[in-house]
Amino acid sequence: MAGVESPSLAMLAGLLQSEEPEAPELFDQVLEELGLLFHPPADPRAAKWAMAYWIAGQIADGSLDPAAGTHLIWTDTAYDLGYSEELVHLVHCAHNLDGWEESWGVSVEELNGEAVEAAKQFLSKRSAVEAGD
Repeated sequence: MAGVESPSLAMLAGLLQSEEPEAPELFDQVLEELGLLFHPPADPRAAKWAMAYWIAGQIADGSLDPAAGTHLIWTDTAYDLGYSEELVHLVHCAHNLDGWEESWGVSVEELNGEAVEAAKQFLSKRSAVEAGD
């Protein structure tokens, strides 16, 4: 993460052994500053939806590889959400990226682009999905 400024990261890196008890809280601050901390809702179903939206946001903004992100949605949220219609395109992208072969006549870059678009579409429909839950 070269070039990322995080005052808490500098503090965490400089902790003395006697300051180790402060490390967990400082680590959470670093994650928060870097936009990597996820706070799920208490309700398990709402937490799965929140996780799917968080991952999709990471895919859409380019901070998470589309293959890795769609795979996470496929394996960590889709099943628990009953393979909801809203997740079908992202799960389809995960399948394609997971099983891609050169003989398909489509590049991985094209499949990654499709996954990014699927993530953006999913995010754009967020309010409609939440209204239905």
